[in-house]
Amino acid sequence: MELLIVILFAVVITLFAGVKIVPQGEEWIVERLGKYRATLKPGLNIIIPFMDTIREKVSTRDIILDIPEQEVITKDNAVIVTNAVAFVRVTSPKDAIYGVENFRYAIQNLVMTTLRSIIGEMKLDEALSNRESIKNRLKEQIIDDAADWGVTVKSVEIQDITPSSSMQEAMEQQAAAERERRAIETKAEGAKNAMILESQGKLESAKLEASAQIALSEASAQAIKNVSEAIEDKELPTMFLLGDRYINTLEKMSASPNSKFVIYPADLQAAIKGMMGSVLGKRE
Repeated sequence: MELLIVILFAVVITLFAGVKIVPQGEEWIVERLGKYRATLKPGLNIIIPFMDTIREKVSTRDIILDIPEQEVITKDNAVIVTNAVAFVRVTSPKDAIYGVENFRYAIQNLVMTTLRSIIGEMKLDEALSNRESIKNRLKEQIIDDAADWGVTVKSVEIQDITPSSSMQEAMEQQAAAERERRAIETKAEGAKNAMILESQGKLESAKLEASAQIALSEASAQAIKNVSEAIEDKELPTMFLLGDRYINTLEKMSASPNSKFVIYPADLQAAIKGMMGSVLGKRE
């Protein structure tokens, strides 16, 4: 009787060991005597106890793989730091377990090496501004290799692409030098324009002064002519105008702070006649 109870208990335990309930979102790999036998789907499954064993419980839900941060050298020898995140799903648990030793680690390294290769073909500005293009190329290049391991790559997102700390410092120095260069150019351009305007002002002033002198000379000549015609004497009006100018000039000289003495000729009339003679001689 006791033996029967023991046998019965052993049978129940054996039957219980042969019944496997797989939860939704998982698939189990079963090996028989060390060799792959089957993949258990979600629900109630029966295996042969002591001969069949559960090799691995594989999740068939989306898996989030964090791609570690790494330094990458661009085509123009700039160093940037980048990291990513991959969203994958196991579609063939058998290939995921037997196709590669650790599919998670394999995909992480595959993404890292492919990312280095893609960015290495770009210049710094292209790498920083073409994140979407990098993401699409990355997914295209790893999707076939991941499929051989029974994994479907749903998406790869580039989390961050930034220049390294040393590269950022160099870029800041370059930007500062560029700003200083532009400031010097702007200052030089302003000084040049100021000099041009000043020269133009002096030129216009000289032109106006020359025009004024010409107009004054013409007015004086006309005045002498009018006076001469009025009094029918060419010498007297000329002496009057020249004497008036001579006296005005001497007054201006005496008003100058640099002038110390102003000497009037003893015979002013003779001096004016002398000037008239020289002027008339030149005209003849």
